[in-house]
Amino acid sequence: MDVTLLGTGAPAGLPRPDCPCAACAAALGEDARAATALLVDGALLLDLTPGAAFAAARAGRSLSGVAQVLLSHPHNGPAVEVPAGLPQPGRVPDGRELALLTGHRVRAVALDAPGTGYAVTGPDGQRLLFLPPGGAPAGLEEPAESYDMVLADVVGRPDALAKLRAVGSVGPTTDVVAVHLDHDVPPGPELRRRLAAAGARAVPDGATLVVGAYEEVPDVPRRTLVLGGARSGKSVEAERRLEAFPEVLYVATGGARGGDTEWAARVTAHRKRRPGSWRTAETCDLVPLLRGDGPPLLIDCLSLWLTDAMDSVGAWDDAEWADGGERALRERVAELTRAVRATRRTVVAVSNEVGSGIVPATASGRRYRDELGRLNAAFADECEHVLLVVAGQALPLRG
Repeated sequence: MDVTLLGTGAPAGLPRPDCPCAACAAALGEDARAATALLVDGALLLDLTPGAAFAAARAGRSLSGVAQVLLSHPHNGPAVEVPAGLPQPGRVPDGRELALLTGHRVRAVALDAPGTGYAVTGPDGQRLLFLPPGGAPAGLEEPAESYDMVLADVVGRPDALAKLRAVGSVGPTTDVVAVHLDHDVPPGPELRRRLAAAGARAVPDGATLVVGAYEEVPDVPRRTLVLGGARSGKSVEAERRLEAFPEVLYVATGGARGGDTEWAARVTAHRKRRPGSWRTAETCDLVPLLRGDGPPLLIDCLSLWLTDAMDSVGAWDDAEWADGGERALRERVAELTRAVRATRRTVVAVSNEVGSGIVPATASGRRYRDELGRLNAAFADECEHVLLVVAGQALPLRG
């Protein structure tokens, strides 16, 4: 079974008409995208969009063999002239299955938002799932047979992938293709980087994909360190890297700090950003978590872990620091980095980058700055991916 993507963009296309944003300005050439529509084996058209016949012709395909046109959007879309010879577009009720004379079977998948998803099984038994923009499957049951290909709104609804992964519908060999791409993410390298972190990819309009064929998609890194200054967007970047995966354990190293209203506001803002399926552990005892099995860990952040570690060894007192405190801290950092090296869990850790700013006025402040620099360097040595976030932009340092 093969799929030709007549378009891969959002319903308004990319660039959006009359939109002056930077992402639309950069959406040129292969990064320009028409509204998403799929042609399956030349026999099934999923979503009828303006210019579908011309898009098929540009891709070297014809719509003359289309036996069924199905709509996925929550509405029937803009008035689109049905090309001559095409059947009138329709929609399959949720849970119902449609059998085509071509040997394809199409089952309508219920969503948690208006619209219809379609699970298509080809004559060869290959399976694909197509989801409309803004939609995720509802009522999934575990275990489920994995799809060979999933085409979904990965950028807009990463939690849809998390739900599919949770029940086994997306497995290690599933080819995840991002469609309905809009101007939320700058096209080009930034889009590819974000999709790779979710185990997905994007293809240009007109591409024909063979369902079930192996595609080289970058493996999701096991260990990632995200560095950045205050309010740089480092925590958002770290959370984004795991939002397409279920059952993430968010490890908050800062504690509750009772009575500190400003800190409570920060914690509340972080919690609101996280998917509801994530759990939270407030602890600085990271080594047992890294040594154990379980879902991915998001550690936010190492700088607060270091504060706790320096408190415990008396690092702020010069005499205690000289009388074994420094040695004890080195041992704790070494134990942490050994656990990172040996871990089998997916880990994304956040840390502050403070060495580029003003030199602290106090000896204890300079000591903390130096030790955080050493900790960041040691932790980064054990990570496949290291990112520096500046003004909300993630700059890859490794991986």
